[in-house]
Amino acid sequence: MDYQFKAIEQKWQKYWAENKSFKAETTSEKPKYYVLDMFPYPSGAGLHVGHPLGYIASDIFSRYKRLKGFNVLHPMGYDSFGLPAEQYAIQTGQHPALTTEENIATYRRQLDQIGFSFDWDREVRTSDPNYYKWTQWIFMQLFNSWYNLETQKAEDISSLIEVFQHAGNSAVKAACDEDVAIFLPTDWANYSEAEKQSILLKYRLTYLKESTVNWCPGLGTVLANDEVKDGFSERGGFPVEQKKMMQWSMRISAYAERLLQGLDTIDWPEPVKEMQRNWIGKSVGASVKFKVAASEGASDMDAQTAKYIEVFTTRVDTIFGVSFVVLAPEHEWVEELTTANQKDQIKAYIEQTKKKSELDRMADTKSVSGAFTGSYVINPVNQARIPIWIADYVLAGYGTGAVMAVPSGDQRDWLFAKHFNLPIIPILDAQQNLEEAADPTKEGQYINSDFINNLGYKEAVSYLHHWLEREGHGRAKINYRMRDAIFGRQRYWGEPIPVYFEDGVPHLIQPEELPLLLPEIDKYLPTETGEPPLGRADDWKPCKGDHYELSTMPGWAGSSWYWYRYMDADNKCEFASPEAINYWQDVDLYIGGSEHATGHLLYARFWNKFLKDRGFVQAEEPFKKLINQGMIQGRSNFVYRVVDETGRGTNKLVSFGLKNNYKTIPLHVDVNIVENDVLDIEKFKVFRPEFQDAEFMLENGKYVCGVEVEKMSKSKFNVVNPDVLIAQYGADTLRMYEMFLGPLEQSKPWNTNGIEGVFKFLRKFWRLFHNENWEFSVIDAEPTKAELKALHKIIKKVQEDIERFSFNTSVSSFMIAVNELTELKCNKRAILKDLIVVLSPYAPHICEELWQLMGEQDLSTAKYPVFNEDYLVEDEFAYPISINGKMKMNLNLGLALTEEEVKAAVLGNPQIQTYLDGKEPKKIIFVKGKIINLVI
Repeated sequence: MDYQFKAIEQKWQKYWAENKSFKAETTSEKPKYYVLDMFPYPSGAGLHVGHPLGYIASDIFSRYKRLKGFNVLHPMGYDSFGLPAEQYAIQTGQHPALTTEENIATYRRQLDQIGFSFDWDREVRTSDPNYYKWTQWIFMQLFNSWYNLETQKAEDISSLIEVFQHAGNSAVKAACDEDVAIFLPTDWANYSEAEKQSILLKYRLTYLKESTVNWCPGLGTVLANDEVKDGFSERGGFPVEQKKMMQWSMRISAYAERLLQGLDTIDWPEPVKEMQRNWIGKSVGASVKFKVAASEGASDMDAQTAKYIEVFTTRVDTIFGVSFVVLAPEHEWVEELTTANQKDQIKAYIEQTKKKSELDRMADTKSVSGAFTGSYVINPVNQARIPIWIADYVLAGYGTGAVMAVPSGDQRDWLFAKHFNLPIIPILDAQQNLEEAADPTKEGQYINSDFINNLGYKEAVSYLHHWLEREGHGRAKINYRMRDAIFGRQRYWGEPIPVYFEDGVPHLIQPEELPLLLPEIDKYLPTETGEPPLGRADDWKPCKGDHYELSTMPGWAGSSWYWYRYMDADNKCEFASPEAINYWQDVDLYIGGSEHATGHLLYARFWNKFLKDRGFVQAEEPFKKLINQGMIQGRSNFVYRVVDETGRGTNKLVSFGLKNNYKTIPLHVDVNIVENDVLDIEKFKVFRPEFQDAEFMLENGKYVCGVEVEKMSKSKFNVVNPDVLIAQYGADTLRMYEMFLGPLEQSKPWNTNGIEGVFKFLRKFWRLFHNENWEFSVIDAEPTKAELKALHKIIKKVQEDIERFSFNTSVSSFMIAVNELTELKCNKRAILKDLIVVLSPYAPHICEELWQLMGEQDLSTAKYPVFNEDYLVEDEFAYPISINGKMKMNLNLGLALTEEEVKAAVLGNPQIQTYLDGKEPKKIIFVKGKIINLVI
């Protein structure tokens, strides 16, 4: 029979499912290899052709590794908590769990029909209580831990309590809040339980604190910085404002240095590493304390002589050039420092700032704005009175929320000083053109700088560090830009935080109460009093205390440890057994998008390091190798509507090649009714009924559509559903074609025009095994040298390509190999059997079918063929034979022949004798391995 791909693919997908062909064993003598895809959020739209790109690549690699003798873990699951399902619930009243279940069913059907070798017995869903029980459990471990800066690891909170009981906290070196007061062991003993818990909260790795957050009223939740774009939510486009709220946070900043150093130990794309380095933002500098001075009209300022504003600077050498200090508008001291005369101006500026997201404020380097508080600080090095301003380019969450401004050395400070007519003080004799711009040079010697005058940069920095520490005005310090991670959303569809409150103090629920289940509520909106949706639950009360935490965990919680659950997905007693963790260790290959660089990929590394510190896992890093697959962009098609003189659309549509003869407007057309850029006019009339009676102006009897590469989107009608292509060409064709489009890491436009060629290749491959009547016909004859050479070229090429993730070049090589074997009329078992194995990672269905026809069983247990270099050694060469410089023919001769033997063979060839026509050559020019020329 001809290649019946539908029946073949359904048959083998059923076989794989029933026989659990890809089940990974946790105990095996084989070496392990763990291949993981970033698991998807199951959206209502299902998969389009761009989604499976990374999955196909990881599946090819997984199948290849099995053939190479590895015990491969290749699981799949769903990151199933998310805003879209909750937004749909708000609109329709349908429970998010039901929407999610329906969406997962669609995803599973689509994934199955592409033929992925996932171990579905290990499927996880982050919204499954059996899964989020362990997400809650990890939260509890974080709550019960502190970070010891001396041991550089997280430890149980009980060890910190023991230190407090015996020595107080004066000698404790911990990652903690900055406002921790020093106390003695006697103080600790006399504190109430609530006071003790309040102090411990300042040390815990997850804690409650008032934070400035991105509040989105339209979504009713706090958003992460990467979820806000130009002051609006990325999802839904709702306005976002800055707001102070009590929020759960995670002390990821404690791990800043380890996160930074760990990047040197993992095989990740350098752009992702660089994004994380920049996000962590390590800076070496100094912390300096500026004493707040009394200002005329300031309330109660005279009594606060011991109040200091602390700043961090990487250029402490410029401290004599400070002409103003800037606070973030949301800094906690702004109200107190604002004088009566400045209150209206400060209030208006703060309201203006709330409308901008932090990302917008950081990105806007051109506009200058600010407001003077009316108060001053004293510069500790020269006692100069310096005005305190607020400006939106300073953020409360970065550093201390205050900066010392040196206009002569920093361009943003220079613009601010120019705008508000503030002093610009030169501090180095090498600075130039300060009237035109700041000069950040470190060259030259210091001027206008009192006791560091005439020193160079290094000497000045060293001297100032010692001076600040000696005088009690500051110290040398390493700072990190990365802030602690907000860990809460005021939404329903997320993991409940396993905390209850008693007299305002947070306490963990008991471990045996896990999982803390989401309660049923009447609607998925905040309460009328502004509480999160969980506040609507009637009977959702803790065993003791006042109430549960009403926020839920953020979207990144469940994805921050899921690779461990795959190792032991059915374990009811642990998130994964020590035996499973010891065997699988970490992920060998992780494939997913680079858009997660400073989100999921950073949080996952943080949680992994924490779990290692507490002895639950063994690996310091979760993902050894990371590959970011490129985006498959949409290839949009257009029809062109003719417009009249007034610009109004007519009922005429003109083909692409004729549009320049008319005034037209382009209209997107559904790409699924276009083939090779030719429009199916009848289907278009169904798609756009208003053009039922339109006049179509054609080129050579066809309506040719225009083309443009854009993001794949429903609104542009350029989404290609893999279901349609699989129905038309089969899953093996889709798999190979997606790889054929180009290098895995590069973005490329989707173009269905070339898929027919891949389908024809598979049909030609199928034909190798069948005679002219489509009857299976394979013989056991000995292979020829040419056949062995064609086979071993592809064995070598595919092995090298897969090992370096160059999947696209393999597809071309398969086509060449099949063409060569077709020309050789090869139907020999010894050749075709190995060829099946080599192709099987790319096109598993057709290969399984042919493997069975060969009399074999279960291709997943086969071995990848061993490459034999000897078959590629060239021992013959097809010499071009020329007579008087004119090419006449090619003649295969052994490369081992001597020149005399070659000449004898040439002159003894009957065809050459015909060309010579009885004449004797005057001369024979012979270049070994290149040419033979006979001169007559």
